[in-house]
Amino acid sequence: MEWGSESAAVRRHRVGVERREGAAAAPPPEREARAQEPLVDGCSGGGRTRKRSPGGSGGASRGAETGLSEVRAALGLALYLIALRTLVQLSLQQLVLRGAAGHRGEFDALQARDYLEHITSIGPRTTGSPENEILTVHYLLEQIKLIEVQSNSLHKISVDVQRPTGSFSIDFLGGFTSYYDNITNVVVKLEPRDGAQHAVLANCHFDSVANSPGASDDAVSCSVMLEVLRVLSTSSEALHHAVIFLFNGAEENVLQASHGFITQHPWASLVRAFINLEAAGVGGKELVFQTGPENPWLVQAYVSAAKHPFASVVAQEVFQSGIIPSDTDFRIYRDFGNIPGIDLAFIENGYIYHTKYDTADRILTDSIQRAGDNILAVLKHLATSDMLAAASKYRHGNMVFFDVLGLFVIAYPSRIGSIINYMVVMGVVLYLGKKFLQPKHKTGNYKKDFLCGLGITLISWFTSLVTVLIIAVFISLIGQSLSWYNHFYVSVCLYGTATVAKIILIHTLAKRFYYMNASDQYLGEVFFDISLFVHCCFLVTLTYQGLCSAFISAVWVAFPLLTKLCVHKDFKQHGAQGKFIAFYLLGMFIPYLYALYLIWAVFEMFTPILGRSGSEIPPDVVLASILAGCTMILSSYFINFIYLAKSTKKTMLTLTLVCAITFLLVCSGTFFPYSSNPANPKPKRVFLQHMTRTFHDLEGNAVKRDSGIWINGFDYTGISHITPHIPEINDSIRAHCEENAPLCGFPWYLPVNFLIRKNWYLPAPEVSPRNPPHFRLISKEQTPWDSIKLTFEATGPSHMSFYVRAHKGSTLSQWSLGNGTPVTSRGGDYFVFYSHGLQASAWQFWIEVQVSEEHPEGMVTVAIAAHYLSGEDKRSPHLDALKEKFPDWTFPSAWVCTYDLFVF
Repeated sequence: MEWGSESAAVRRHRVGVERREGAAAAPPPEREARAQEPLVDGCSGGGRTRKRSPGGSGGASRGAETGLSEVRAALGLALYLIALRTLVQLSLQQLVLRGAAGHRGEFDALQARDYLEHITSIGPRTTGSPENEILTVHYLLEQIKLIEVQSNSLHKISVDVQRPTGSFSIDFLGGFTSYYDNITNVVVKLEPRDGAQHAVLANCHFDSVANSPGASDDAVSCSVMLEVLRVLSTSSEALHHAVIFLFNGAEENVLQASHGFITQHPWASLVRAFINLEAAGVGGKELVFQTGPENPWLVQAYVSAAKHPFASVVAQEVFQSGIIPSDTDFRIYRDFGNIPGIDLAFIENGYIYHTKYDTADRILTDSIQRAGDNILAVLKHLATSDMLAAASKYRHGNMVFFDVLGLFVIAYPSRIGSIINYMVVMGVVLYLGKKFLQPKHKTGNYKKDFLCGLGITLISWFTSLVTVLIIAVFISLIGQSLSWYNHFYVSVCLYGTATVAKIILIHTLAKRFYYMNASDQYLGEVFFDISLFVHCCFLVTLTYQGLCSAFISAVWVAFPLLTKLCVHKDFKQHGAQGKFIAFYLLGMFIPYLYALYLIWAVFEMFTPILGRSGSEIPPDVVLASILAGCTMILSSYFINFIYLAKSTKKTMLTLTLVCAITFLLVCSGTFFPYSSNPANPKPKRVFLQHMTRTFHDLEGNAVKRDSGIWINGFDYTGISHITPHIPEINDSIRAHCEENAPLCGFPWYLPVNFLIRKNWYLPAPEVSPRNPPHFRLISKEQTPWDSIKLTFEATGPSHMSFYVRAHKGSTLSQWSLGNGTPVTSRGGDYFVFYSHGLQASAWQFWIEVQVSEEHPEGMVTVAIAAHYLSGEDKRSPHLDALKEKFPDWTFPSAWVCTYDLFVF
């Protein structure tokens, strides 16, 4: 860093000369250092100043009052952050750091890859399809049989194919009820030859969403489990407890198969803990993003056993907050089995999650090796642990846990974390309290400077947030949302630069018009203290709320405070010179490195999610808010450099120029959101449902019948990018809501209608599936408690959705689904998700309606939608023709469905 030669004293004298009409002689530097340290008296004052004492803000010598070179300071900070970001990137790309695996007793990624390629070669595996229920199950059983033949005599392997039927309610996606019939679980129990009374469960799912080979979600996890089973079964080391491997066949049906196992299988009573293997992306590192509930010994087991740890309590608390529209089997084992566990998932490259691009070749062998090493080590640790048998004794308490660049994990009880946090807070209280309690003649007007500076800092953050939100809203209104989806650094150049420029502008104005006569060194110290105070407030708040993530704030308080104490003497004597800057940045290394590490994870997860979060949430507003928040955090301990620098004009000009150019390029549509690049596709997701709808009145007569292709875009841009390629899909065919029908009269596969309100309905010929659905009222009877019991029967394809809307004066009091209590979805209608495996019987169920007053329009409106997600019934000539017209940067997921509405 290079420093200017003009001292603050000289600058103050020069400014004073320009303001005074007469050119009075400047006082000597010694005298000025003692007396000429004016400051505005109060936050609202404009020109009145007060003098400071030598012990206050004017304690530095002339040599220490030099100004920091703007260009070098800006470049230095930029290079510092880039260097830290490079370190983060290197740590993320670092997978397995040893030679080839495959030795006896070790996990062999090549064998697991062979399993993976065989499973994905079967194709999409939706529940109820032959691919899922027959071909995949046959392959799994075949491989398990081969493993059993090779197993060591110390172990015993038992295999069971479970076909459960059941029902439950869940509050996911606003709440709905699920019913399943004859779905498939393949369960393997590996135990000591003499048996075991306790078990650890490993769970994966081999089914996939429609139209996706599901390599990462979740075939690779099942492949890893097969290889772990092989290694454990051939080991000469005896197990103390059983390991149950559950290959479940209906996770994509909103967690049905895991519910069938944990509530109905006889081996479920043995399970004391579980590991769930999932995916929210394709490959990379598998992140432990949920543990517990409580049971800190499980985190300790992972920490001590995992060879390549990657875990964060931050991810756990973010995921469990519900802001990510996803869920896993972890919820089922926790809520219905009361079992603690570890939930881990691949999170990188979520752009191709649940698409046709989720293929085996996109998952690196090193990623498989890494996951296999970890799962094998943790399962072996748990299966030989004394704690597993007495897990209930160790269940209380939470853990703070986080990995350090994937090298190791730091974990400690949350109560210890609270003690550490409050100790850090006390350090800040002592540090700031000493300054606040010193006599005024020693500190000058420090209290008012601090409070006004705090106000200025908060104003700078608020106005910068408002600025980026205005930009984001404007970008959304002109139809250029998601311009950063395929070019992430566009968002940094647009929203990041705007945030930084606004923060610098506010502080520059404060320095020039409010703190115009104050010492640069003094201001630098004040604004460091303000940043420390703000982070300390966050620390107190998070700790008080019991959030384990408070450790981040503790890091952002403790290390800067220690740094300040170490460099304070040198800063007082010599000012902001090169030595001070070097030690200051070195002291900030850990908080800034870890912050960038977490920020990467945030954007790695959230950016792809914003491309499938529905039409109602403006993604630019969300991303701009997250970027602004991250920028505020990263800038906090660098705000003092604004006051130490001689000028900020070039920095603001550069940032404003970058922001303006990016803004113009975005507005002109230069950055196309999507990509069909085979190496790195980022497709637009579209659902196409060729359907026939029939509406019946109270007498059972069909009063309306229509057919068409119902089109849903899963992001905010709707079909604006598609219309030029397919002109018939435009706003003239916008679907309108049938107000009297549940869920607007459309065949929603899941109750996500509140997320996707923009849809289109293109007229098309009727569909005629070979296996048409049948729905009828079996009986209608009056109960002794004056309610009406309606019993229905339905047959149809493997996936159906049942909707109920109670009319005015009627309420649903009971039904034969879930726990017997009807659960409404968001909006007030009732949604039931139904699926079955092969050879399922007719679905019979009943609902009870309590009627307080008679209505000529009936008591309830019900509707049933049949979804054909596999086989020949899934396709239609019209649907195939339309699908072919979609450009290659889209992923249209298409199927045939029917919708029938009845009034009773």
